[in-house]
Amino acid sequence: MKISSIPQIYRHLARWREILAVLSRYGLADWIGRLGPEFAKDLLKAQGGVALARLGWETRIRLALTELGPTFIKLGQVLSTRPDLVGTALAAELQELQANVAADPPEAVRATVARELHQPIEAVFAEFDAQPIASASIGQVHRARLHGGQPVVVKVQHADIERRFQVDLEILVGLAHWAERIPELAPYRPWAMASEFQRVLRRELDFSREARHMERFARDFASDPTVHIPRVYPAFSSTRVLTMEAVEGIRLAERERLAAAGIDLVEVARRGADLYLTMIFVHGFYHADPHPGNVIVMGGNVIGLLDFGMVGQIDEQLREDIAEMLLAVTTQDAEHLASIIIRVGAVPPDLDRASLSLDLSDFIAYFGSQSLEEFALTGLLNELIEIVRRYRIVLPARIAMLLKVLITLEGTGQLLSPRFSLLEVMRPYRRRVLRERYSPRRQVRKLRRIFWDLRHLLDVLPRGLAELVDQVQAGRFDVHLEHRGLEPSVNRLCVGMLTSALFLGSSLLLGLQFPPCIAGVSVAGALGVAVSLVLGLRLLRAIKVSGRLDRRSDRQKR
Repeated sequence: MKISSIPQIYRHLARWREILAVLSRYGLADWIGRLGPEFAKDLLKAQGGVALARLGWETRIRLALTELGPTFIKLGQVLSTRPDLVGTALAAELQELQANVAADPPEAVRATVARELHQPIEAVFAEFDAQPIASASIGQVHRARLHGGQPVVVKVQHADIERRFQVDLEILVGLAHWAERIPELAPYRPWAMASEFQRVLRRELDFSREARHMERFARDFASDPTVHIPRVYPAFSSTRVLTMEAVEGIRLAERERLAAAGIDLVEVARRGADLYLTMIFVHGFYHADPHPGNVIVMGGNVIGLLDFGMVGQIDEQLREDIAEMLLAVTTQDAEHLASIIIRVGAVPPDLDRASLSLDLSDFIAYFGSQSLEEFALTGLLNELIEIVRRYRIVLPARIAMLLKVLITLEGTGQLLSPRFSLLEVMRPYRRRVLRERYSPRRQVRKLRRIFWDLRHLLDVLPRGLAELVDQVQAGRFDVHLEHRGLEPSVNRLCVGMLTSALFLGSSLLLGLQFPPCIAGVSVAGALGVAVSLVLGLRLLRAIKVSGRLDRRSDRQKR
């Protein structure tokens, strides 16, 4: 924790105390659940009265985030898209997070709408239902009707939500600073995750961004009558108010209603998957939350989408990476797959590449030998994510989100049709990606990009070489070396030297019976020897914990 963080701790002391109290209670529940006696497991209870110590640790994390409020619920929802960081089990548990926030009073809602749209609510809407149909962490949704007669839904941001989020974000940044110092948490890059969460949350607080997403999806599917994107009314929208067309239909989560309406569930599952794969592999811009509650079936078996706050984009480089991964899997080239993962991900300095290639070989051999009837894309992706996580490789957020979307998409399809196979629907898209990879147009674009890079290099190279020669001739040429991992060794060396000096000096004081003395023993000498012994034991323990006390290096063993 930096000294500069102290003022914000003081400023938000009450919230800090509340957060730390909840984290401590759930941490104590985890300790009791693992080590405590049986009778103690019923002492700590969740808000619903459930004994915390008898729940799995993934469930305890979800309950803790729920108890901490909307900001932490949003954090859990973001982490649910990063199974490469938190693991597939915790990511699946965090998908259950739902924010049921108390709705703002009608007066506050009317004031927000009037302030954002610069006119009274009666001038905008002929009807406005003061009772919300839903209230989530960021805003609440109301039914309304425009003066032209069009039925709409109005998403209104909660009053003062930005300030409350800002307080929690400052606290999360402080907790991330602490977590960076904990060896067990440092590989998960808590500071980077906190920064990514800040960006995601700020984007979701801007409703105009969601409106732009909806307009782009509407343009992408303007010629497809089987897909419906709700219309946005920009004249009645702002950064905190979003007015959109009201659409009616049956959500995919309501399987019984779909079956009772005579809808072909197998066909809807296939068409829904085809819709998302078109977004991903054709348009490169996709709805990133294919949850069954966000997809509806309208009249005429038209598929409608809801909630466009979270989207993903795929650029040309990412498409090439996906094509290479597919090619490596289909050709069972584990070494090539390992190279791709290492290139696109952030790898630890001590990565064991040989072991990674071996695990990927087993992975490819297992899934490559399965028939199409037995094959499950979700199992393949989850296993790949676990391998990546085991080697502490952090994937880029875009790739992690795409993998999570594919996993959720197959799960949604199998909710409608247990025999649904996303891989079968993906076959033509996989061929399309591989075909585009070697298309003349793609190669021309790549050559053009290489040409501009080389031209830029030729522009700056002569000047750079001239400056380098001038620095060498003037004696101002410096080579800056960056050392990594030397701080602990240097610190231990300094502590060891101080400890030995203190011990020798204190021994002299004892031998000379330097006053004051008790029973002929120098007090200063005895204290010095005691302190030096404590420091020496602490130093030995630190060296042993690091695993370098009496163990030979791997190179010496070989």
